Amino acid sequence: MSTRAAQALSRPFTLGSATLANRIVMAPMTRQHSPGGVPGEDVAAYYARRAAAGTGLIITEGTLVDHRSAGFSGEVPRFHGEEQLAGWSRVVEAVHAHGGKIMPQIWHVGIQRPAGAPPYPEAPTMGPSGLALDGTPAGEAMTLSDIDDVIRAFADAAQEAERIGFDGVELHGAHGYLIDQFLWERTNRRTDSYGGDLVSRTKFAADIVAAIRERVAPDFPVVLRFSQWKANHYDARLADDPGELETVLTPLADAGVDAFHASGRRYWQPEFPDSGSDLNIAGWTKKVTGKPVITVGSVGLDSVFEPSSLTGAAGAKVDSIELLLDRLEQDEFDLVAVGRALLADPQWADKVLNDRLTDLVAFNKDAVQSLH
Repeated sequence: MSTRAAQALSRPFTLGSATLANRIVMAPMTRQHSPGGVPGEDVAAYYARRAAAGTGLIITEGTLVDHRSAGFSGEVPRFHGEEQLAGWSRVVEAVHAHGGKIMPQIWHVGIQRPAGAPPYPEAPTMGPSGLALDGTPAGEAMTLSDIDDVIRAFADAAQEAERIGFDGVELHGAHGYLIDQFLWERTNRRTDSYGGDLVSRTKFAADIVAAIRERVAPDFPVVLRFSQWKANHYDARLADDPGELETVLTPLADAGVDAFHASGRRYWQPEFPDSGSDLNIAGWTKKVTGKPVITVGSVGLDSVFEPSSLTGAAGAKVDSIELLLDRLEQDEFDLVAVGRALLADPQWADKVLNDRLTDLVAFNKDAVQSLH
């Protein structure tokens, strides 16, 4: 492994009890190929292909916690129920058989759930304040009892993840879903302890992390994915400067987050250009928290992520990762999550680590029509 990419990306990394073979992570991407919420043999093979090709850590697609308002599709996998968890156990076995590590991303969509959506159409849509991402009234404001139920559902899911052999767990706190709705001022107008200033708006996420830490081993890794941008609201911000970012993330780190997955749409974009620094959102996250950080955002492709990307409406050509390596070599971040490029090309890690860049496959709609 003499190439620059191999030298930078092939280094092992330890995160709690998980030792990763390299710095390449499969980003979580919703696929909706699990009828009845059960991940089948095709799902296990889909993840195992990436592990067999050298992807160091796989973060699964979002998988629903045990709360009836958590999801919007009967095809999205669930992380509760005997049959569903048995399916996930087989996924873990398949990935581990190839030497990979895997974490489930556990998820509640909150106010983004359309009314009457499966798998439980009778369940209400709910969020922190009954406000949609555009600030208009939608669904119901969560009661304290609702909040307690959801916190318990996340903790249950994390405990089950450890029980069936996963190597850690990621909380989906990004892109305008429930945890993010509590963090964001536009969707959280609560006047109790779960709303108010920046620190108060972190309480829901921090309480989830603390509840999980009580239920899993001290060295079982807990990762939190967060973002400034929200679905179809790309200019949204939790923090306008590094000080505000530190204010948001410190309570979460203190609650027990082991690593942050800082979701940006362009890994090369400076997050706070007025600061005079070109650090991206992952770089600033590492700087203000001191925690390990995963970067993500159009890695290996020449076009920026859009929601239509995962419906196959938008293709993208293979692009250089030299700028990514510049940042990784400077320890701006620790791990690199690859999304659409790894969706299109299960062999992406092997090709990059073994100087077969000319063999990389471009992203197109064929990559999302099946579990390739």
